[in-house]
Amino acid sequence: GNFRNQITIRRGAKSLQSQFDTWDKLGQAIEYILMYTKNSSYRFPKQIKLLNEKRPGGWNNHWRGTDRPTMRYELWGFTPESGQWRWSKDRSYQAIKNYKRMLEDTGYKPYDNIPQEVIDNWYEKKEYKPDLLRLSSSGKPEHYIPPTNETLLNSSWVDLLVGSSSEINQLFESKVFETAKLTTMIKRMIGFVPQDSIILDFFSGSATTAHAVMKLNAEDGGKRKFILVQIPELTPEKSEAHKAGYKTICEIGEERIRRAGKKIREESPVTTGDLDTGFRVFRVDSSNMEDVYYRPKDFKQGQLSMLADNIKHGRTPEDLLFQVMLDLGVLLSSKIEETTIDGKKVFSVADGYLIACFDNDVSDETVKAIAKKQPFYAVFRDSGMANDSVMTNFEQIFETYSPKTVRKVL
Repeated sequence: GNFRNQITIRRGAKSLQSQFDTWDKLGQAIEYILMYTKNSSYRFPKQIKLLNEKRPGGWNNHWRGTDRPTMRYELWGFTPESGQWRWSKDRSYQAIKNYKRMLEDTGYKPYDNIPQEVIDNWYEKKEYKPDLLRLSSSGKPEHYIPPTNETLLNSSWVDLLVGSSSEINQLFESKVFETAKLTTMIKRMIGFVPQDSIILDFFSGSATTAHAVMKLNAEDGGKRKFILVQIPELTPEKSEAHKAGYKTICEIGEERIRRAGKKIREESPVTTGDLDTGFRVFRVDSSNMEDVYYRPKDFKQGQLSMLADNIKHGRTPEDLLFQVMLDLGVLLSSKIEETTIDGKKVFSVADGYLIACFDNDVSDETVKAIAKKQPFYAVFRDSGMANDSVMTNFEQIFETYSPKTVRKVL
């Protein structure tokens, strides 16, 4: 029910059949993009595309068949009984005056055969682009269609090529990926959503989507973000990518984002002052917390040491931080700053919205220094407190210096 369009797009034509005198079928020269929207009532912004050649101006019938009685009024002594004029009365009357001014400026009379380029040149020299309305030699009201180098986008995208290895291979200066999509196609897709959207690609491959998002942000000042998902598929051992040191497709994508961001900044430094080309890489894993399978009465004395720390062995402070961010609904793309307080590593997320410390032997001084910063969230490691006294004083310190802070202990 949320299907919107089937779009045709050009693909690279294979020439394998050229070696034969007969064919069993024609080669495939197009592919299809199926467009759906999450909300069936969503209306996407008007899309345009550039023409190969600039189209000269022209004239179009000012009457249309849609029936709006409020848009029927007298023009040159005629009032339509059905249908409507394309513009409001005030706009049409002003457009007639503009046309008379154009005749005066160019030295022509109302029914002279005026060359179209004369009208187009007059129009394009105007800082304010005026509407023009005239009565044609056949007695029909016509409004002016200005010259343009663009047209409304429709479901035919055969002006674009769906994919080619040339773009990514130029970026890497080697043949690292065979079937990469082109950024021109992805950029056009992204145009259907607002400039602050999150673009999700569940089959990211060589990270064309990230490349396209950064290019479009650089062009129009957008604040789009991307989320890419890709299984760590191994590259063939004999491939150029594997020989170059890229063991998985993910590694190719990561390097492409780095290179693309650097190139975009170099090519358009004036417009990319605040362009964000950074990214973070995550992998799906189990929880950082130890699994407990026994009821308290079932534990034996020798097993109690297992409960000294409820965090799995080998997990880093960064692992814990990102789990906390996910738990608390803090964006993974948030700014993260690392500082040292009383010799302990402390993370400040989103300009102090969340402050976390997962080091061991945390003292009262460290807790107090964090509390004085008055974060919205403060997170510590249960086993990280230096002693029972620190744990006892923990709540009281925050009640004194930052009572509104939400405290969490892992």
